[in-house]
Amino acid sequence: MSAPDISTLEAVALEATRSAAVAAYPWAGRDDQDAADAAATEAMRTALARAPGRGTVVIGEGEKDDAPMLFNGEIVGTGDGPDFDIAVDPLEGTSFCARDLPGALATIAFGRTGSFWSPGPGFYMDKIVVPPAARDVVDLDDPPERTVAKVAEAVGKKVGDLRVMIMDKPRHAELIARVLRAGAAVQTPAGGDVGGSLAVLMPTLDVDLLLGVGGTPEGVLTAAAVRALGGGMLGRLAPQREAEAAALRAAGRSTDRILRCEELVADTAFFAASGVNGGPLLGRPRSSGGTTVVESLLITDGQIRHVTHTTFDRATGTRREQP
Repeated sequence: MSAPDISTLEAVALEATRSAAVAAYPWAGRDDQDAADAAATEAMRTALARAPGRGTVVIGEGEKDDAPMLFNGEIVGTGDGPDFDIAVDPLEGTSFCARDLPGALATIAFGRTGSFWSPGPGFYMDKIVVPPAARDVVDLDDPPERTVAKVAEAVGKKVGDLRVMIMDKPRHAELIARVLRAGAAVQTPAGGDVGGSLAVLMPTLDVDLLLGVGGTPEGVLTAAAVRALGGGMLGRLAPQREAEAAALRAAGRSTDRILRCEELVADTAFFAASGVNGGPLLGRPRSSGGTTVVESLLITDGQIRHVTHTTFDRATGTRREQP
C-alpha cells in the first residue's frame, strides 16, 4: 500500500496557523502570555478538528512551558482521510506577543505517521541551522570559532561578513562573546528560535547561521522546514535543569548523541506559519471594516509559498479567499 498523500492537508495547516494568529493578536501588548497562548491554542484546535483525516499531536509545546497545550497524544480531525502526525507551537514567541514586539508566529508541521522524532522528557536541545550550501560542513562538537569559519567558507563569505543568530539568554553569554571575537556579527533576539531558523533558510534575509540551545518542540518544527528546503541542521538534547537531566537518564535518552535533520524528521513533512506581531518574516493580522488580512508561509518540498489570506465578514456569513 502506498503512503498517504499528506499534501492534501496543506490548506488545513494554513487555516490552523491563520486562526491561531488572528486569535492571539488581540492579546498583543497586554502582558499576558498565558491568555495569548490559550487563545491561539483553542483557535488552532478548532481548526484542526475539521481536518479530513486522523491527526496525532506528537510534538506539543505545553509540557515545557506548562501552557494550555495541544498535548502530546491528542487526536484531531474528522477521521475521514489519511493518518498524519503533527508538531505544533500555536504561539511561538509568547513574550513577543505579550510585549507587542516583532517576531511572534503561529506554527505547525504535518508529517506522515512516524515522521517526527520524539524528545521524550527532554525540553531543550542544542542546535545548528545552516543554509543548503553549508549543510555538510557543520559539527556540533566543533567550537563556535571553527563553525563560523567553516560556514563562512561554505557560503562564500568572509567571517567578518557572516551574520549569526543566537538567542539572548544567560546560557548563551559565552557563546555570543566567542562568535563576536571570531569576527562575525551576531543578532540576539530574546527568543523565537523557529523564526531565527527560518531567517537562515530565507534567501531574502541576511542570516547565515543559527547557534544555541532552544526548545525541543521548536527544534522538530524547525527540522521540518529545514528538510523541506535542503538546509542543514544538527541537534542534541541539552537539559537545563537537573530534574530534566534525571528524567532523560531514567528514560535512557542520550545527551551525547547528535541528531541529523533527517533523524529529527524522517519522512515527508511540511511546515506552515502565520504572522502574529509582524516582523521581517510575516506581517501581523490587519483588520478594517470587517475585513481581516493574514500573512502566512507554507514550506513544502523545495518551495516557500507566501500566502495572503483575506476574510470578509458580513451578517450573512464569511467569504474566504483561498490560496
